[in-house]
Amino acid sequence: MAQKDPSKTEKATKKRLDKARNKGSVAKSQELPKIIVLFTGVVLLYFLIGNLSHELKDIYIWSFKNGFTTTITSGGVYEIMFMLSKKLAVMLLPIMFVLCVVAFITQRLQVGKIWYSRLFNPDFSHIFNPLGGLQRLLISPQTLFNLGKQVAQAAAIAVAPYLVLKKEFSNFLPLFYQTPHGLAAYILGTGMTMVLYALVPMAIIALVDVWYSRWTYAENMKMSKDEIKDERRQSEGDPRVKQQQRKKMFEVMKQRMMADVPKADVVITNPTHIACALRYDPVLSPAPILVAKGLDHLAEKIKEIAREHKIPIRENKPLAQALYKSVEIGQTIPLELYQAVATMLAQLDKFRGKRR
Repeated sequence: MAQKDPSKTEKATKKRLDKARNKGSVAKSQELPKIIVLFTGVVLLYFLIGNLSHELKDIYIWSFKNGFTTTITSGGVYEIMFMLSKKLAVMLLPIMFVLCVVAFITQRLQVGKIWYSRLFNPDFSHIFNPLGGLQRLLISPQTLFNLGKQVAQAAAIAVAPYLVLKKEFSNFLPLFYQTPHGLAAYILGTGMTMVLYALVPMAIIALVDVWYSRWTYAENMKMSKDEIKDERRQSEGDPRVKQQQRKKMFEVMKQRMMADVPKADVVITNPTHIACALRYDPVLSPAPILVAKGLDHLAEKIKEIAREHKIPIRENKPLAQALYKSVEIGQTIPLELYQAVATMLAQLDKFRGKRR
């Protein structure tokens, strides 16, 4: 039955569909396998009618020739049953095998690979809620659709023979002059025509049932916006909790970064909005490393720590902006900034002696 809750306006998420699928709930038409199996059976009969006729002919010939003269003993009955079983197996087993394979493939194409043990875990909730079951039986749109579907199929099965017999009525009298083989061929051909006449409307009903089954399943699986938010919150985490976690991580990174400022060799500023602290130790890295950077009040904090530890502060607006935008904390400076940083470091007292 289609969903009546007006708040459920959103398509079901993949997580909800997977959860329903794990419980055995999938969009599945009951009529499509029927019509395909029926059509396959008709085609098999059309191509195997000669073999079936041959096997039945052998049974009738044996019955009239040897059946009346066979002594009824335990051994004779055993031989008769064995012969009949063998003939029936030759006639029916190929047809049954093909029909089983076709039915399996049809269901597999409809629902894919799925296994659900619901049959082994029966649900007795409907027994304790008979009013709900009665309501679904009498008022449900699904029940009305199924009723209309069954009536349409019954009408197709009833109208098809009428149309064929009405068309063939003028051919009945010449049948008196037909041979048994010709009469049998006419009856089988006419019967095949009746079946085909009935299969066409039944195929249309099956296609409508496929569409309706998928539509009702999609409607029943729809979710409200609150349900989608709850599901996203459960899968991705509460945004407020994630924001608090990011805030804590930023505080930890900030504390660690401030602890590394005293190890810097120089602080390059913008001069007030940006501050970038660089450290150069050839033993640790072939190029200077950015140990801290910050904007506004964080930049002021970096400069304050630098003053406390007597770290040189140099103003270079282009270099400060380039370092802040292109280098992350703990990374070495890029190649294009080597010349500018080397020029800055060469002016420091710490590196003048090393240069000499």
